[in-house]
Amino acid sequence: MLAHLRPALIVWLLLTVLTGLIYPLAMTGVAQVVFPGAANGSMTTGATGSTLIGQLWTQDKYFQGRPSAAGNGYDATASSGSNYGPTSAKLKDRVAGDVEKLRQSGFAGAIPADAVTSSASGLDPHISPAFALLQVPRIAKARSLPEDKVKALVIDHIETATLGLVGEPRVNVLLLNLALDGVS
Repeated sequence: MLAHLRPALIVWLLLTVLTGLIYPLAMTGVAQVVFPGAANGSMTTGATGSTLIGQLWTQDKYFQGRPSAAGNGYDATASSGSNYGPTSAKLKDRVAGDVEKLRQSGFAGAIPADAVTSSASGLDPHISPAFALLQVPRIAKARSLPEDKVKALVIDHIETATLGLVGEPRVNVLLLNLALDGVS
């Protein structure tokens, strides 16, 4: 029996070391060399935050991200969508309430969908250009800046579809707010 068990244990130990230690360490090393920013969480310099995870911005002088269904604010440990379907009364009531809050805050015209709906993960760091441009007057007023200057900053931070095919035009809220801090 030991003659049959020993080869199995040796193969198990060899595969454990190979796939559990050597391969992950090699991939981590390659990632650190080839993609150091992404391998370290896409953290920004000069501020605490990742360009991959949305943050809660509450001051009028900052662009606000889309609502988050992930706990209080953008809690990455509670990442999830609301799971409300299009016929959900709770979703309709929440969206109507959010639209009303935006209207009371002075937003006029069409309200972009991402201004009142959360993303699937609840952690999306991006907003649509339309939602960013909708916030320009509030931010310009809070910072005593010309609206044209804030609008130009938004336009400069619009990211296009990846490879021209995947995704919609979008604005990373963290990068836009960091650039905004650099202007004023």
